[in-house]
Amino acid sequence: MRILIAEDDYASKVFMQRFLRSYGECDLASDGFEAVDAYLTALKEKKPYDLICLDIMMPKLDGLKVLKAIRDIEIERKLQENEKAKIIMTTALNDKESVMKAYEIGCEAYAWKPIETDKFVEVMKKLELIK
Repeated sequence: MRILIAEDDYASKVFMQRFLRSYGECDLASDGFEAVDAYLTALKEKKPYDLICLDIMMPKLDGLKVLKAIRDIEIERKLQENEKAKIIMTTALNDKESVMKAYEIGCEAYAWKPIETDKFVEVMKKLELIK
């Protein structure tokens, strides 16, 4: 499995990478522009991401805008459902409006920080990323 972790907080990024690397190859992005660039590069190299973990609050381009950009690219390229990345939003915010907006745009799940790894694993199973 290929995983992109888009997170600007160093400690959170390291935690997510250590946790997720046992499930697949992890790439890191520190802001929204890096996340979109990494996504486009992965498509160009024909090695798309299976899972993208997007922090809502990132510099330059926030997670909701990155989510929208990725979903727009998928539509533009006419990707089939099974070719689209599964996107889990991560946030420390308890903001119902952001959660609803993320689901409207097309995220598959939401994870609150601090991340509870057991729950995150269950979500990955539900999304059929792992068995």
